[in-house]
Amino acid sequence: MNDRFQQAFEEEARELLAELEAALLELDQSGGDLETVGRAFRALHTIKGSGAMFGFDQLAGFAHDLETAFDRLRRGEATVTSALIGLTLAAGDQMKAMLEEAAGRGHADPERGARILAELHALTGTAPTSSATVPAGTGAQNQGSGAHHWRIHFRPGPDTILKGTNPLLLLRELQDMGQLEVALDLGALPSLAAIDPERCYAAWDLDLTTAASLEAVRDVFIFIEDDCELHIEAVAGLAEGPSAVSTGPSRQAEPGATRAGAAARSSSVRVSAEKLDQLVNLVGELVNVQARLSEISARRDDPDILAISEQVDRLTAELRENSMSIRMLPLRTTFERFRRLVRDLGIELNKQVDLVIEGADTELDKTVIDQLNDPLVHLIRNSMDHGIESPEARAAAGKPDRATIRLSARHSGAQVLIQVRDDGRGLDAHAVRARAIERGLIDDSAVLSESDVLSLILSPGFSTARKVTDVSGRGVGMDVVRRNVEALRGSIEISSQPGAGLTVTLRLPLTLAIIDGLLVRVGSTHFVLPLANTLECFELTRQDIAAAHGNHLANVRGETISYIRLSEYFEMEAPRPEREQIMVVEVESGHYGLVVDEVLGNHQTVIKNLGRLYRDVPMVSGATILGNGTLALILDPHRLVENVIHAASGARRSGGRRPAIPQSFTQKETSSCYVQ
Repeated sequence: MNDRFQQAFEEEARELLAELEAALLELDQSGGDLETVGRAFRALHTIKGSGAMFGFDQLAGFAHDLETAFDRLRRGEATVTSALIGLTLAAGDQMKAMLEEAAGRGHADPERGARILAELHALTGTAPTSSATVPAGTGAQNQGSGAHHWRIHFRPGPDTILKGTNPLLLLRELQDMGQLEVALDLGALPSLAAIDPERCYAAWDLDLTTAASLEAVRDVFIFIEDDCELHIEAVAGLAEGPSAVSTGPSRQAEPGATRAGAAARSSSVRVSAEKLDQLVNLVGELVNVQARLSEISARRDDPDILAISEQVDRLTAELRENSMSIRMLPLRTTFERFRRLVRDLGIELNKQVDLVIEGADTELDKTVIDQLNDPLVHLIRNSMDHGIESPEARAAAGKPDRATIRLSARHSGAQVLIQVRDDGRGLDAHAVRARAIERGLIDDSAVLSESDVLSLILSPGFSTARKVTDVSGRGVGMDVVRRNVEALRGSIEISSQPGAGLTVTLRLPLTLAIIDGLLVRVGSTHFVLPLANTLECFELTRQDIAAAHGNHLANVRGETISYIRLSEYFEMEAPRPEREQIMVVEVESGHYGLVVDEVLGNHQTVIKNLGRLYRDVPMVSGATILGNGTLALILDPHRLVENVIHAASGARRSGGRRPAIPQSFTQKETSSCYVQ
């Protein structure tokens, strides 16, 4: 079998297993919902049929036994139980291991698989298959009373064989469902000279007598029906139930990996993540070249070069938007996989917990999504083990027996906020402070805000747990969260209500590659502000400054806002111009102003990571290379404002003025910082 087809099957099988797991977890909460049972059945049926077709016989045989059990559920001959859900989830894990083994990346324990199937057969009363390989049809579909007589016309699409489908295997599956009479139709066969050996010209007229329903017969063609001509009808007088005629796709699109119609399939292709990354990198280089072209055209003042530059600018912007949108994916798949984690931990810890997902359609760069799994795993494990109380403790506190963890996402300017919130016991800031002093992380005389104290749980080795469990308590989880989030140029905020729960907010950039920005100048240094955070710009005159009586306040259409003069904040020795510019930015805590000398205009910003020397400077999220080859720092308005507010509150508590800004970003050092 062609390796390309096998790889395609492996990718589809993983999607189908994810769909199976999602359906099972939904069944665990909703009970025997027939539509959800059908989702699980169709996922198993497709894995079975495609696996047999592409040479994954053991996987197909394993899936066949599961399919038989779910066919009984579908026909009302068995009921959904927690034990069945648990066994099928374990079977899904076994099939994932079998896929990994087939790809040469692991080993699937055959004894474990045999135990799972034995328990499944004992639980559902089904009989095991007679061999390790999958039979072409489902034995369960031959059970039941009442014979149906179906007349089927089947003409595969001309490219069916090219796509790796063997129509004869489908006929064999129909044959195993009952008595099958076959008539071959070669009316479309061309002359010998015109025959393409890789195309299918045959069609079949079939008469099938079976106890199987119309839906069961259609399921035989579930992974090919959008690419073929298919008619199924009940023969009058012999068949029971509804008749049906189908020409091409007629099944309503199901969520997950099931088929969504020929039009939808033909408009999408699978592309490796490496190719997408390479495309974005090339677009980033093109953006830099375009910035250089704009710089030259503006300096030479040549109308022809200027016209070309404007056209290249427009095309580059469109290409950038298109390439970035390709990498933007919804968080739903990432979020949904945590339902399994919550269920398994709930059983292990003897806690009843519901996972509520909100904002799962929020989109984020795939590069960011790929690095989110570990932080979210640690946060949920900590909530389950430390935050959520036992059912007895919750009852004593007047709380519902079932706890809730909310996993949510929403956009905030150029960032995405992801929250993990539980309704457990919360954190006691005094206990955290005492533990930190005990571990030598802070001095007993340290003056810290509640937010600072709670952030101590992110320190390496910190844990409030006195007992180490299999789930958490070793003091490594939250440190992993902090390191991974900071590697994504994100930040973490922690808030708690003792007795009511804990909320951890991850603030992440939409993308790690290219953003829209505003280029500004302070003295001879350039900065970039993310356009998504910037609301407007207006002049700040000497008269405005005098009217504020020395306070950093400005009136913006009736709203008084505080502002930060960047030259003062970064201690830059630059003369103050007669007229300055205030950039009004929107952050989580409100509207603030950033005072600069000049606003130079929009700038397509290719983000470059800062070197090691400046990686830990929180108010800067990266750097970019300008058209003239110099560097501009990309400011993070949220962190910048929060840092100033934090410093001011610290000065008020200590009775002094704001602590001196570190000398990391003087004008001289800023111009010599390096990127990589």
